[in-house]
Amino acid sequence: MAAGCAVVIGTSALETAAKARLAELAKTGRIVWAPNMSVGVNLLFHLVGEVAAKLADYDIEIVEMHHNLKKDAPSGTAVRLGEVAAAARRLEYEKAVRHGRAGMVGARTKEEIGMHAVRGGDVVGEHTVIFATGGERLELTHKASSRDTFACGALRAVRFLSAAPAGKLYDMQDVLGLR
Repeated sequence: MAAGCAVVIGTSALETAAKARLAELAKTGRIVWAPNMSVGVNLLFHLVGEVAAKLADYDIEIVEMHHNLKKDAPSGTAVRLGEVAAAARRLEYEKAVRHGRAGMVGARTKEEIGMHAVRGGDVVGEHTVIFATGGERLELTHKASSRDTFACGALRAVRFLSAAPAGKLYDMQDVLGLR
């Protein structure tokens, strides 16, 4: 960054201190950081926020599936989907999220966001956010069948940064003009 280079970072595995450091560096540099570089997933983030706010009385469940070698669960993308849904409903993510269910867990509350991780085969990544109420449900799904999609998103971020001013830590919502 000292040489004036722009930086694109696509990982969900950043600790709070690292995110704070990126925000500090972005004050004088040009940085895009996103937990997922897929254009489709980033549009999904936007749509989930809109739908969660509009369908405030619907239950929310998030189901994600990845290949059998993925080590973390839930995925960073699934966590971000939960954070977006929680924020749209003015809920605290950590209090709202329920990871899986087993046994006598009691009735579901309206403030609950269910989170389910599935692992198997060679699935690159699938994320579904379910909005359910009596008599109907809406499912928003993104399926990545190739890792090339992440590279295409990263290239869009590079093009965006070529004209973006320093002073802000950008994300894919900025790159896609969604805010």
